Amino acid sequence: MDKKELQKRFKSLAVKTGKLCIKLPFSPANKVYIDQIIRSSTSSAANYRSACRAKSKADFVNKLKIVEEELDETMFFYEMIAEFNSESKKELRELFMEANQLLSISVASINTTNSNIIKEPVQKIRNPKSKI
Repeated sequence: MDKKELQKRFKSLAVKTGKLCIKLPFSPANKVYIDQIIRSSTSSAANYRSACRAKSKADFVNKLKIVEEELDETMFFYEMIAEFNSESKKELRELFMEANQLLSISVASINTTNSNIIKEPVQKIRNPKSKI
């Protein structure tokens, strides 16, 4: 799966989350959870997009860690919304599963990139005054 396809999946998750939130009835709990889940789901999509434009491997990992945190938060709010909206549990479960897959992919990318960074040979910096 390439980065463009993943970007589409992240964006699709955010859009589907927003569409579900529009259908939920108003309640004080829903208002708080909807505000949070819309922020976290769109933040994960935006940060993945930003990670794809990272300037270095370290920058890529740092941005993916934000994606990881935002996806985890999104999944938590899927659970909270399901507690108060049993009629939407099936749709929430599907969104939760997609978020979990994207989270697994993100964590695997973080781990792979970190192990590649560790394996890279360290370049020796030559002292300009030395004759060697």
